[in-house]
Amino acid sequence: MTAAMYTGGRTFTTAAPTVGPPEAGQVQIAVAYTGLCGTDLHIFHGDMDGRVATPAVIGHEMSGTIAAIGDGVSGWAVGQPVTVMPTLSCGSCHACRRGNTHICNKLNFIGIDSEGSMQSAWNVPAEVLVALPEGLALDEAALIEPTAVAVHDVRRSGLTASDFVVVIGGGPVGQLIASVALRQGARVVLVELDPGRRETAKGFGITTVDPREENLVDYVLRETDGAGADVAFEVSGAAAGVSSAVEVLTTRGRLVMVAIHPKPKEIDLHRFFWRELEMFGARLYQREDFEEAVRLVAGGAVPARQLISQVVSLEDVEQGFLALESGGVMKVLVDCRAVAP
Repeated sequence: MTAAMYTGGRTFTTAAPTVGPPEAGQVQIAVAYTGLCGTDLHIFHGDMDGRVATPAVIGHEMSGTIAAIGDGVSGWAVGQPVTVMPTLSCGSCHACRRGNTHICNKLNFIGIDSEGSMQSAWNVPAEVLVALPEGLALDEAALIEPTAVAVHDVRRSGLTASDFVVVIGGGPVGQLIASVALRQGARVVLVELDPGRRETAKGFGITTVDPREENLVDYVLRETDGAGADVAFEVSGAAAGVSSAVEVLTTRGRLVMVAIHPKPKEIDLHRFFWRELEMFGARLYQREDFEEAVRLVAGGAVPARQLISQVVSLEDVEQGFLALESGGVMKVLVDCRAVAP
């Protein structure tokens, strides 16, 4: 058994942890792949050391198969392909009592607040398992978690068919949001500076704009007969992205904040007043989002395969983070499969 252990800023070591049999209520997963995301990159940079206790096994975008089943667990079978919805809620706080367990006030986000999937064998509570259909490639299945993020974001927006949608930021989640919105009948434009990411999006049939080459507001007004966008998703995490998202919206348009903005950003509140705009936070996902994400990835409705840029071993996970840091890749996967000696 092998695990990639985060030991401090920009440092991982490979270790052989002792993973015992699953306890009652648990299932052991033979992890196949773990995806690296922006939050993982923040951990790699040391920005979350106040939350992540070292040494730590991180990772939450994953796929694998059931290797063993603990006492009291039913409905699952050894060898069954699965992924994990990596959220454990308390069930008793105000958010949980209102049905919003995904934003529990005491949320345990698995892979950050507790041990994650960047290891070859992983014990998890059976309640977080999500079944995968037979035949779905496990590397593609590792993108179900970010697809669930996109599904939840689009659902939060109240998007309807024929809405004009602007997605600002063309990383994996931005591309997945654009793909989900297109599938629901919206007209979508993806705003992205990086030419490689724009080319990737075009390959999925997504219209793109380089805001350095074309004035975004003028473009949106031209495409909407002067009305503006019905929905804008801010996925860039940049101050300019926030401003642009507000500027393009029509009267009673909806802004969905997807990116994490750790520091406050200026926002044009007068425009919110003048146009009666709405803004929605969109954090994580609910079970229905995850199940829809499984259907979308399994059915080829979102470009999971095309978003995989690179696969690294557990031993080379630092190289995967450096590739992600460079901005020249979309999705980096870590191959966590145990290799026989």
